[in-house]
Amino acid sequence: MKRVCVVITARASYARIKSVLEAVQRHPELQLQLVVAASALLDRYGSTVDHIQRDGFPVAARVFMQLEGENLVTSAKTTGLGIVELATVFDNLKPDVVVTVADRYETMATAVAAAYVQLPLAHVQGGEVTGSLDEKVRHAVTKLADVHFVATNMAAERVIRMGEEPSRVFVTGCPSLDLAAQVLNGQGALDFDPALRYGGVGAPIHLSERNYLVVLQHPVTTEHEVARRHVTETLHAVKAVGLPTLWFWPNADAGSDGTSKGIRAFRESEGAPNVHFYKNMSPEDFLRIVMHSRGIVGNSSVAIRECSFLGVPAVNIGTRQVGRERAGNVIDVDYDREQIVQAVRQHLQHGRPERSALYGTGQAGVRIAELLATVPLRTDKRLTY
Repeated sequence: MKRVCVVITARASYARIKSVLEAVQRHPELQLQLVVAASALLDRYGSTVDHIQRDGFPVAARVFMQLEGENLVTSAKTTGLGIVELATVFDNLKPDVVVTVADRYETMATAVAAAYVQLPLAHVQGGEVTGSLDEKVRHAVTKLADVHFVATNMAAERVIRMGEEPSRVFVTGCPSLDLAAQVLNGQGALDFDPALRYGGVGAPIHLSERNYLVVLQHPVTTEHEVARRHVTETLHAVKAVGLPTLWFWPNADAGSDGTSKGIRAFRESEGAPNVHFYKNMSPEDFLRIVMHSRGIVGNSSVAIRECSFLGVPAVNIGTRQVGRERAGNVIDVDYDREQIVQAVRQHLQHGRPERSALYGTGQAGVRIAELLATVPLRTDKRLTY
């Protein structure tokens, strides 16, 4: 029985890897060891750990490593603390392989700790291009990883060109699309009131089919000092459009305090009569909300990945997703309220875009679990050129 240790550090990480957790749990040759860490443990970011446990995943270890402050220094210190704590967790659990997700700074802690205690590391979602600090982290984790589960053919090509063995690079698609496929194929009814189920704050909103927007905007680590100004532009735009809006709280990144302060200040000074704010939802409920919306606004990769698969219009703001492969559902704009309003209205006029399988078809979790069970694991590697 091969022990698979998956580290989840944020709400986005859980949505990205949930289908893999399910497939590993079901696989007769694999044993899941789930570690929950950083902001995924904190109430202010929606207590992702509660959703994880309600979904039936036992937590093998909790790692409290998130330092208060949401700036560059606390991000670096959180990473360092994560290396210290995760090294101990890995030593106690003794997994056969560690799985880390995407490109957050806590992902770097997972990768470094696993590499230095000589554990094979599998990386999900390497080889993508986005700019900002995430770009450096993602490619650094690629060089620390021993097995690569990438979402697209282009991502696989980039990982191989970085000197990784082609036989260790697998195009699996993005696991988050597995959840989107479930929602699309009969499990996506908007049969609940999100305010009753998840609380939140702000204006009461009565949802009906495609009469509302979803907003998910994070600070950009390389532009963290202007995060408040960025979110204020979006707030003005959403108020001007006037549609009911479900707005989700930002990730725990450098600049998120500025984003949060901008939201609170706008509510007090300008008012947001058409907006209800949420910390978090289960991944499936969030995707149901997104699928039935008029569109999504912000800078989350959800707009690029899941929304392209679901055929949901997306207005992508700013530089956070620069370079990421796109389908036809995305309109890119600057941090400018007039551009945002114009893009939203353009989407409203043209209706739903065609669905795209750019990031997969909804079978990534099963594919990754089978590869974890069968691919020979080792920690030695060299450049292939």
